[in-house]
Amino acid sequence: MKRCTGRRDMTRRELIAAGTAAAASLALPTISKASAPASTVAIVRCRSYSDYSAKLSEGFNQIGGIEGLVRGKTVALKLNLTGNPKHFPLTPDLPYRTNGDTVANTVHLLARAGARRVRIIESFFPATQDLSLWARYGIDVNAVNNLGTKVEWENVQNLGRYKQYVRLKVPWGGYMYPAYYLNQAFTECDVYASLSKLKNHWIAGVTMSMKNNFGDTPCSLYGSDCGASGNEHPTKERGDVLHEGTTKAPSGVDPELNPDSPRDPGYRVPRILVDQAGIRPIDLAIVDGVETVRGGEGPWLPGLERMTPGVIIVGRNPVCVDAVGMAVMGYDTRADRGSFPFIRGDNSLKLAEAAGIGTADLNRIEVVGLSVKEARINFGPGAVGKKLSEL
Repeated sequence: MKRCTGRRDMTRRELIAAGTAAAASLALPTISKASAPASTVAIVRCRSYSDYSAKLSEGFNQIGGIEGLVRGKTVALKLNLTGNPKHFPLTPDLPYRTNGDTVANTVHLLARAGARRVRIIESFFPATQDLSLWARYGIDVNAVNNLGTKVEWENVQNLGRYKQYVRLKVPWGGYMYPAYYLNQAFTECDVYASLSKLKNHWIAGVTMSMKNNFGDTPCSLYGSDCGASGNEHPTKERGDVLHEGTTKAPSGVDPELNPDSPRDPGYRVPRILVDQAGIRPIDLAIVDGVETVRGGEGPWLPGLERMTPGVIIVGRNPVCVDAVGMAVMGYDTRADRGSFPFIRGDNSLKLAEAAGIGTADLNRIEVVGLSVKEARINFGPGAVGKKLSEL
């Protein structure tokens, strides 16, 4: 692993020799909710993926178009392909992952708007760059590669095609860590877009644009089998390091700001995902609510149910987009932990608002297209049952 410090990148040997950096003093955001940025969000009716391209184009137009954002640029497009297909194969009856048609149609629209290159990003196992792995998720790789712009595919679970990681500081000092190391695909681009699903999450309550960023952290450095010096062939998720905080990240990776903070995933996950939204800001947030699920993020949670909200939500600010998404799901964006849907974790939208990323106040967000009332569908209490591992 090589570490980026200013203009000079340390070698892996130098980094390991330097050891773990001293923990930074805890710096908490002080932005008032009234001063957090507000941005327009579009809600578009879309009942079928056959209409997705036209409807997403309509949404783009309603927020002022994307040509000025992407023309001549490299756009990184983060998908939500959660769940290893080896254990959880494609389940059309439970559409909890990014739909393959939405990938092709989004790339098509980015190309039509003038994007010079689209780099499709996700982290999954095995941590290799084999293009056939993407096809496991129902994505027509060949079709996407022929949509009028240069397309790259990057599994960011480790270094991938790059020779070093990039260290990105959290602008306000961080909730959990002062900085995170990511694959360089996140910085070797001009625009970062998130293509997520409208659904619940076991810990975070909801998962949309911001929670989609949680997978940015490579398991080679933050996975449960990362070891003391990193593991470029990880096989385990981030539970021990990030969710539980029972295992430290490798030597040379920034330690936690406050090692005495709660080891509770409901405390840690919302703060880490907001840190992630700070280190690599989302320039374009697209939430697929055409078909989805409620009751959790994937079928490893019992009681998951198929939902057909029939909407696409799109905007330039992820907090604003996720706040509108919460309202469409029937939730209060200002709800505290212990209230639906935040049964097990803190409200990440309020944490993001306090960090100055964007407002979660619906009164300050201009909603165009459908109204929240017209789009609303009852997602119920969220993920309230027990995990399979707890049964």
